[in-house]
Amino acid sequence: MSKGKVLLVLYTGGEHAKQESRLLGTIENELGIRKYIEDQGYELVTTAEKDPEPSSQVDKELADAEIVITTPFFPAYITKTRLEKAPKLKIAITAGVGSDHVDLNAANDHGITVVEVTGSNVVSVAEHVLMTILVLIRNFVPAHEQAVGLSWDIAGAAKQEFDLEDKVIATVGAGRIGYRVLERLVAFNPKKLLYYDYQDLPASAIQKLNDASKLFNGHDNIVERVLNLEELVGQADVVTINCPLHEDTKGLFNKSLLSKMKKGAYLVNTARGAICVEQDVADAVNSGHLAGYGGDVWYPQPAPKDHPWRSMKNPYGGGNAMTPHVSGTSLDAQARYAAGVKKILESYFSGKHDYKPEDVIVTGGGYATRAYGERDQK
Repeated sequence: MSKGKVLLVLYTGGEHAKQESRLLGTIENELGIRKYIEDQGYELVTTAEKDPEPSSQVDKELADAEIVITTPFFPAYITKTRLEKAPKLKIAITAGVGSDHVDLNAANDHGITVVEVTGSNVVSVAEHVLMTILVLIRNFVPAHEQAVGLSWDIAGAAKQEFDLEDKVIATVGAGRIGYRVLERLVAFNPKKLLYYDYQDLPASAIQKLNDASKLFNGHDNIVERVLNLEELVGQADVVTINCPLHEDTKGLFNKSLLSKMKKGAYLVNTARGAICVEQDVADAVNSGHLAGYGGDVWYPQPAPKDHPWRSMKNPYGGGNAMTPHVSGTSLDAQARYAAGVKKILESYFSGKHDYKPEDVIVTGGGYATRAYGERDQK
C-alpha cells in the first residue's frame, strides 16, 4: 500500500520522446522521477488529460492526490473548484517558473503549499525574447516564407525590415528574466534601455549595464526606470513583457494601453498570455498600429485553433512571431527544472519542508513572495 499519490501532468511527447530522452517534460519521460517517487513509497500517476474540468483524468486523480506537479507549458489549471475536491492535496509543484495556473488565493484558503523551480528557465526565456525581437524587427518570417515558397521579392521583405541598433527598448518587469534581457540587449547598441517595475533595480545592476555599454559602444547612462507605464510604452520602439501574471497585470495590455504605443512599434510577450487582451493585440497588429507581436504564451494553453494570434498579420507584411510555449523549456531548461522538482520532493518527503525561499509562492495560508501577493506600490 502506497503512502500517497503524486499526480504528474505533462504533455505527450510521442515519437519525439522516444528519439530524445532529454525531453523530460513529456509523459513518457516523467521528469526522470518515477523511480525516485516509487522508492519513497508513493504512487506516481502521469497524465496529459487535463481538460475539460470537471471530467478529465486530472479531476479523477486529483481527488485523492497528495502532490500535484504540472508545468507552465502544458498547465493543469488548479482552480478553486478542483482544490475544493482535493482534500488530501498538500503541495502543488510547478516544474518551471510561473504558478499562475494555480488559484493561489484558494491554495491559501486550503493551506496548500505552492512552489516552483525559480531561475530554472530564466536564461532560456531571455534568449527567446532576443530571438523574437530580432525575428520581428528584421522581418524574418516573410523572408523565410519566400525562401521556402520559391519566391524572390526582396522589396516585399525589406519594406518592414529595420536594425535593432539605436532603438529604444523597454521591458515591463525587470526581475530575473527582464534584467537578463537588458544585459543581452546592450551588445546591440540601443539608444536607450527603459524599464518599468514596482521597485528600482539595484545600483550595482544598473552600473553593470552602463559599464558594459561604455565598453562595447562608448556611451553609458543608457538605463532608465520609467514610473508611468503609458509614458514607457510611448517612448519605446520595442516593448517586452517580463512580469508575472497577477490581479494587477491581467489584461494590462488592452486597447487603451496599446493605443499609447508608438505607431510601428513591436510588442513581445514571453510572460503570460493573459497579460494581454488577445483581440485588442490582434486588432493593433491587423490595423498596422503595431508592426508586430511575438511571443509564445497564450491563454488557455494549448491555444484554441481560432485564437486571433494564430492569424493576425500586419497589413504591410509579417508582424506575427508566435510560437507554442517553448521559450522556457529548452532541453537545458528541462534538465534544470526536472532536477529542481526532485530537490523540492526530497525536502517534502524528508518532512523538513526546507524549500529554497525563492521557490516558495504560498505556504501556511499566506503569500511568500511579492511577485504574486502584496507588492510595493511606488
